[in-house]
Amino acid sequence: MAERSFAREVQDLKLSAGEVFRGEGILAVTKALLQSGVGYVAGYQGAPISHLMDVLADAQGILGDLGVHFESSASEAAAASTLAASVMYPIRGAVTWKSTAGTNVACDALSNLASGGVMGGAVIVIGEDYGEGSSIMQERTHAFAMKSQIWLVDPRPNLESIVSLTEQSFELSEASNTPVMLEVRIRACHVHGSFIAKDNRKPAFTLGEALDNPVRDTGRIVLPPASFMHEQEKIAQRLPAAIRFIRERGLNETMPGDISEIGIILQGGMYNGVMRALKLLGLADVWGSTRVPLHVLNVTYPLVDEDLVAFCVGKQAILVVEEGQPEFIEQALNTVLRRADVQTRIHGKGALPMAGEYTALVLIDGIRKFIADAFPALLAEMTPAPDPRPLLASETVKALAPVVPPRPPSFCTGCPERPIFSAMALVQQELGLHHVAGDIGCHLFAINPPFNIGATTMGYGLGASSASAFQGRREGGKRSISVMGDGGFWHNGLLNGVGNAVFNKHDGLLVVVDNHYSAATGGQDILSSRADNDTRSTQHPIEDAVRGVGAKWVRRIDHTYSVGKLRDMLRDALTTREAGPKIIIASSECMLNRQRRERPLFNAAVKRGVRMVKPRFGVDEDICTGDHACIRLSGCPSLSVKDSGDPLKEDPVAAIDNSCVGCGNCGEVSEAAVLCPSFYRADIVHNPTGWDRFVAGVRGAVIGWLQRRRDGGRLALA
Repeated sequence: MAERSFAREVQDLKLSAGEVFRGEGILAVTKALLQSGVGYVAGYQGAPISHLMDVLADAQGILGDLGVHFESSASEAAAASTLAASVMYPIRGAVTWKSTAGTNVACDALSNLASGGVMGGAVIVIGEDYGEGSSIMQERTHAFAMKSQIWLVDPRPNLESIVSLTEQSFELSEASNTPVMLEVRIRACHVHGSFIAKDNRKPAFTLGEALDNPVRDTGRIVLPPASFMHEQEKIAQRLPAAIRFIRERGLNETMPGDISEIGIILQGGMYNGVMRALKLLGLADVWGSTRVPLHVLNVTYPLVDEDLVAFCVGKQAILVVEEGQPEFIEQALNTVLRRADVQTRIHGKGALPMAGEYTALVLIDGIRKFIADAFPALLAEMTPAPDPRPLLASETVKALAPVVPPRPPSFCTGCPERPIFSAMALVQQELGLHHVAGDIGCHLFAINPPFNIGATTMGYGLGASSASAFQGRREGGKRSISVMGDGGFWHNGLLNGVGNAVFNKHDGLLVVVDNHYSAATGGQDILSSRADNDTRSTQHPIEDAVRGVGAKWVRRIDHTYSVGKLRDMLRDALTTREAGPKIIIASSECMLNRQRRERPLFNAAVKRGVRMVKPRFGVDEDICTGDHACIRLSGCPSLSVKDSGDPLKEDPVAAIDNSCVGCGNCGEVSEAAVLCPSFYRADIVHNPTGWDRFVAGVRGAVIGWLQRRRDGGRLALA
């Protein structure tokens, strides 16, 4: 169950030539693929292109009518390998994944693909997850493109540019027999706009035709001696062909300005940010007219030397706006200009920071610093740009720091992974601290308070293998613990984690968190998903897979909220004398997706007058002692504190707010940790029956009689 359905939006993919397409960037990319006559699409979900996979999944009927094959790949490596269909045949193919983490996984296939080259257009839609919105290490795709000689397209973040450059990326690939990366940043994926649609095109050469007419060209196979010639072919043939295509089609754009002494060379993806900064400095308007000339690199690799020289000649200085490090474009530009004996001074890193995201504020500072150094006469014509830093440095804002607590990322309310780490914390209170290796996924939030569990994370599905060095058997010694999600398990963990542990006779504990689908990437189905899927094969248990590769000590719990049972299972795994890896499969459905599915159905049933019951939990203020151990062992966002109103209780008591989803974890934790019995469950009945009202009346009468009896016997203090 994907976190968002695009069933309505995908109907716009059927728009014909001349009609106006309105939507967000990721939908525009999908429409551009169909307008390009793509024959097959594959990929692996992950921000910021998860929705591209969700759109394609919801549009399978439309894809089928066009004869386009689509599949959700097991990993980015599997997706990249799919492009092999374009090596021997003139079939256009596209794949997608989150970069740079996904590109790391796909690197082997990409290297071979780029070496032999392609016949059909091969486009890799890269979700460039960089900056403060990123959940991964801060790296750039640019290095991969340079390493393997894959052309890198970085379109301006508006729908017309994105669609046009998606279509022309296929043509660039075919003109140069080279795969092309189409880099769409987070803001480009979700920018809204419109463009004039074209008719969708069926593939000019189909996969069926390729199967019926197989072709084999040993010159395209990466095997000596052909592989030695591929490098020469890249430089002697493919690179010149790509540069020629870029120049003839005008893929890079030059925006003129009346200030001829200086100019800015920028990545296409930085265009909106640069224009915003220039506008705030009084050097551009909201319609895209700029006083400072711009050279926009919609293709950031390869660079076109002649165009760069032409733009720089006659200017005193150039600012290179290149987000991230190292400064590949700036270094290349210096080389190009020195070889051409052009003495224009180049500014880049220095005026702008070497690392970090180039927000509007960063760009304003950088452009102002560049102008002050290169053309100070212009400073008098610039307007003061708004600056939030004085406000942030004010005493009023500073006073909020000790009052407003920090809010690190955490589990959702009712998350079934929360009780796993509650149980782990209880076990470590008994057995001492253990080395815990984390993995990519929601469970990584356990490194933050209140759990503070987890020491490392090395990659998606690499939780178990990242603890491999700690697996030497020591009599009476502690075992390592590793954690892995079900998405990571099927992506990388079955072989590199469980298989590796079985083969090397590891002795540690692996906890596989089974959310019923790949919850961290948006709820997409995977092999072990419990739900039926009309187009995919699901319901293949993780337990069967781990036993299939030789694991012997395997336990499964299908209700992770049973903290006591989970604690006992963890203790058993960490203390048993049985050799070999210990594997616990902790399974409960992702609460966020469960609520997305069940809440509309529940509300609709209530409106129809159906009797519906919703469990809620509360805290008895008279019983709560105010030690807050329940919060420290649970950390649920719905758990808070409030004043008890009792002058004899100085500490605030625990309280549960209206965000509670009734998972019951707080009560389970209290019971397992032998805390207080202050938690209670109340069932809220919507559309009660006559029997419900009768029972409620009897209960109210009995409780009222008991309360009056108690009040009548209470002593009065003078």
